[in-house]
Parts: sequence; structure tokens; C-alpha cells
Amino acid sequence: MMSWHPQYRSSKFRHVYGKAASKEKCYDCVPITRNVHDNHFCAVNPHFIAVVTECAGGGAFLVIPIHQTGKLDPHYPKICGHKGNVLDIKWNPFNDFVIASCSEDATVKIWDIPKQLLTRNITSPKKELLGHVRRVGLIEWHPTANNILFSSGYDYKIMVWNLDTKEAVISNPVKILDAHKDVVLSMSFNTDGSLLATACRDRKIRLIDPRSGTVLQEASYKSHRVNKVLFLGNMKKLFSTGTSRWNNRQIALWDQNDLSVPLLEEDLDGSSGLLFPFYDSDTHMLYVVGKGDGNIRYYEISPEKPYLNYLMEYRSPLPQKGIGMMPKRGLEVSACEIFRFYKLIPTKSLIEPISMIVPRRSESYQEDIYPLTTGAQPALTAQEWLNGVNKGPLLVSLRPGSGAVNSLPQFLEPEPLMKATDLNQHQGRGGRMPLDDMQKPSEIKDSRKQLKVEEKLPKNEPMRLSNGFDIFECPPPKTENELLQMFYRQQEEIRRLRELVNQRDVQIKQLELELRNLCMNTGSY
Repeated sequence: MMSWHPQYRSSKFRHVYGKAASKEKCYDCVPITRNVHDNHFCAVNPHFIAVVTECAGGGAFLVIPIHQTGKLDPHYPKICGHKGNVLDIKWNPFNDFVIASCSEDATVKIWDIPKQLLTRNITSPKKELLGHVRRVGLIEWHPTANNILFSSGYDYKIMVWNLDTKEAVISNPVKILDAHKDVVLSMSFNTDGSLLATACRDRKIRLIDPRSGTVLQEASYKSHRVNKVLFLGNMKKLFSTGTSRWNNRQIALWDQNDLSVPLLEEDLDGSSGLLFPFYDSDTHMLYVVGKGDGNIRYYEISPEKPYLNYLMEYRSPLPQKGIGMMPKRGLEVSACEIFRFYKLIPTKSLIEPISMIVPRRSESYQEDIYPLTTGAQPALTAQEWLNGVNKGPLLVSLRPGSGAVNSLPQFLEPEPLMKATDLNQHQGRGGRMPLDDMQKPSEIKDSRKQLKVEEKLPKNEPMRLSNGFDIFECPPPKTENELLQMFYRQQEEIRRLRELVNQRDVQIKQLELELRNLCMNTGSY
């Protein structure tokens, strides 16, 4: 009789576990909102945690410095300029001191948060966006372009705002996406922000061109009532959470090029709370957080079947009402932390950080679990994106001391050549580059010359390397530690450039072969 062997999957994330912070590392006595709107109600960056709060009259949220844990002063200043409940808050991904909020008062407001400790309430925003005629339920920053914000309201419209203007009140969005016949429940961008996926109350998932508003794909699959939708990085897949026709909580996986039927559909349980999905494109891990329960399920995504590999479930008796997520650049790499949630527990007025940790014995930097990740610099200006340019995010290393992971506004200069980051980014997408970045055969002869970037750049323009390290502006190292850091950075850049040269060689060989085949076919060879 043949014995049955389960298929063994080797994965460095099989033993990831969730670790709740100790009491003194939590945020206590926080008046968390009682609003029943299905949103995160919490936004986190390496400097601050923002949380929507309960308040009488109008809407408000708190911004607490990330290291200010423990009991919160009951008179702690609030951000309170909205006339209705605040429904969503999101930090600017390229400036840790700017936050956007939207509200039942039909406005979106942009706030400047001072670098010093707040001493009084902030009531006047930096900018006010007036366009929606009903309450605004969702906001989303563009992932790679600076100062582009998307807002979605109960008027069924998604509005695209360019904040690169001097006006304090903006009443004309640069674009209105009018593709929905009901309320938009969720918005998600692909990695370079060239596609927008939405989940709507009419139960349909739509794939939209965010500049033109054209609906590229539409799913009207009857047995999955969608609530939240998420792009899975560059996997060309969408993930959605919702309910089945029997009202079970359900997850589904879709091919972004064919939304007619899901690749995979799975019922989880019979609870009634919403499921919030989070995806980490660095580790290909997917987290599904249940609202109203204390569980966080996590999976590993693979490009081939079975696509979704269940790893484990973090369980806790305390139910979460909302959840925040720390960007990768704010994690503690020395503790092998690969993700961090901030769990809102209104019954205890508590915010509890939960770290997802890969168990490792070594205390040195674990390069295999921290690939280059999205940094805090935009790849495009707002105008470049509006003009039709797509670029992947600028990547940085999380190795301690390896340079720019801070998020303060820096002047973006026009760059005549593609960054090494972008080339690797496009090559990584199944070896295909977007059409606007595709080279003509005549340009490929000169591709080697691109590596001599220093010679080709104008004198007044500094060379900006992909890991945020600038050889022209960096002062010489003064200590042994600085010298080591510089050495590691240069090693990383050399490795990237070698990869680039190899990719170019392969491309040249392929083109030579194609040319030879072409000549053979025409009989002129």
C-alpha cells in the first residue's frame, strides 16, 4: 500500500509569529472612535501614530509621537477642524509630517503636523479640498507620485487632487472618476500607481486607469460579495475579502487580466465582522485582520498554484475595531520584525502594537528577509504623473546606517536617464518593461553607455543612486563605523550595477538572435 506524503514547502516565513507589546509599550487611555464605518481609523509612520477619536461636536483625531507610549493625558491636543465625524486618515508616504483626513462634512483636509510636541489643538488645515457633495469615506495617496491624492465619496465619485499648488482651498480636482453606480468601499493601487482597483457596494470589483477613468476590467461574480480589494504588488493578482451567499466571511484571489471568475475562493468562518487585508510585497506575505475579533491570519503568496499558502493565525481575546500598519522603514530590523500592526481596542481605550517576527538566532542584519524596500522619496512629481509617466517606487536598504530612509520633502530634479532602481523594477516584472520605457533597437547599442551615468549628467545635477546614497554630497568618513557603512553601501550599488549589466547582456543577445532570425527569414542573410 502506497503511503501518502503531504507536499513539503520550504519557506523562511513558516515560523513567523505575532508578539504583542508589553503594557508599557502600548498607548493607554486613548478615546478611540465608536463610529461604525468600516475603515482602519488609524495611520502610522516612523514618527507618529494617528487615531480617529471620539469627541462631542464635529470630528477629530489624535496625533501621538510614536515613542510616547503609556497613559495619554486626557487633555492631549487634537486635530479638530472637521464639522462631521472623521472617516479616514492617511499619512503622506513622502512626508512624515503631513496627514490627510476626510469626513462626513464632505471635505478632505491636509494637515501640517509640527515637529515639536503639540501644545494646543490644531483647527486650521494646510489645505482644504472641496469637491464632493456628500460625505467622503476613503482617501488614498498615490504610491510613487508626490502630492497626488485620491478621495472617494458617497456621491459615488472618485476625485483626483493635485496638491502641488499654492492655494489653501482647492475646489477643482484634476480628474473625476465617474465609473461607479454605488458607494466605493475600497481602493488599492498597483506598485507603480498605473492601475487602481476598487470594490463597490454593487458587489463588483473594477480595474480602472486612474488618469483617464476608463474601466479596464470588471468582475460581477455573484457568489462573492466583495468588501475590500487589494493589489498584490507586481504579482498581477488581486485579493479580495467579502462574504459568500451564505454570509460566511470569504477571501478570493483574482487574475488582474481576467476578473470573470476567481482563481481561488475560500470561506473562513461565520463571523460578521469585516476582513481587512494587508500585503507585504517584500516577503510576499498576506495578512487578513478580522474586525470585531482578535485574530490575524497570515499567508504566503506564490505565483503558481495553490497561490495562497496558509502559515498561521495570531489569536487574541481582545477584539480589534481598527488597525494601523507601520511602513517597512519604521520596523526594528535587529529583532527580525517584518511587519507591525497597531490594534485599536476601544473597550479598553488601548492601542496595542503587534510585531510579526521571523525567529532567528543570529543578531546580525538578516539580508534575506529584508530586500530593498520602498523608501520615502517620490519617484515622480505630480505633474509628471499627470502627464502620463509611470515609475516604480525608489528603493532603499533597511540595513542600519545604509542611508536615506527619512521622510522629509526634498526637491525633485528632472532626470534625463532612468534610475537603476526603475530598470531593475521593470525587469523584475516578469522581464517586461512598460511600453513607454521600452527601448528601440537603435537605443540598445547605447545601453552600456547608460552605466557611465556620471559622464552624461549635466554638471549642475547630482547623480542620485538607487539606494539613496549620493557620492558627490557625502562627506568623507571620519570613523571606522562610517567607513564600514560607506563600504556596505558601495558593495550594494556594485551588486545592483552588475545585475544591470547582466540584464543588458541578455537583452542584447536576445535582440541579436531576433535580428539573425529576421535576416534568415528574408533570405538576405
